[in-house]
Amino acid sequence: MSADTQKPLLTREKARSSPAGSLKLPGDSRNAILFEIRHSSAFPVRVQRGTSAMLISHDREKLIHAIIFFAHETRKCGKVKLFKLLYFLDFEHFKATGRSVTGLDYFAWQMGPVPAILFDEIEAPGPDMAAAVHFEERAIRQGRQTMLVITPQIPFSSQHFSRREIQLMEDLAQRYRDAESEDMVEATHLENLPWDKVYHQQGRRQQLIPYELAARPDEKETILAPRATLC
Repeated sequence: MSADTQKPLLTREKARSSPAGSLKLPGDSRNAILFEIRHSSAFPVRVQRGTSAMLISHDREKLIHAIIFFAHETRKCGKVKLFKLLYFLDFEHFKATGRSVTGLDYFAWQMGPVPAILFDEIEAPGPDMAAAVHFEERAIRQGRQTMLVITPQIPFSSQHFSRREIQLMEDLAQRYRDAESEDMVEATHLENLPWDKVYHQQGRRQQLIPYELAARPDEKETILAPRATLC
């Protein structure tokens, strides 16, 4: 069994590549905009409607470069540590802005929050992920276990990140730079945090952890209010 994570009990659909397509936004045909949506693996570029502008979310690019960033900026960044860093990045950013950074969904597994679709993709990366990051399981502890080794193949790019997102990634890297996987699991298991609410309090093991759980009840209305610009 891997030292990084346990094999899931649930069967999930593997990420698949999708062909390029297009999306015509609703509204007056004279002012309609045609966006070419280039799909990469299971993460298409999404068009978000703001109150005054159309915003294109680069979730896929930000996921890949967040992986590169954490692999460079932290020690012993295996599967468990990577998953927990991404979870903190997405949920802390959601609590501040009402939006995640990578667009991943996280599920309440025994070892903590897990982005199930990324868990699957590590075994068979999409072309863009494979070109950017190399994943390799290496034997440790005299071959009794394995650990995922993450090796970036391209430099980190901050192109699609906001200043807030970069600052949060830097803060997380500093906070957990030397943390072991066990420390990361413990950090996500604290009482009344989203994983604990789903896994223990609600008993919904291996189920989706709603982003809204990142906020206190009195914060939700403010956090989920529409925003016209990216933070």
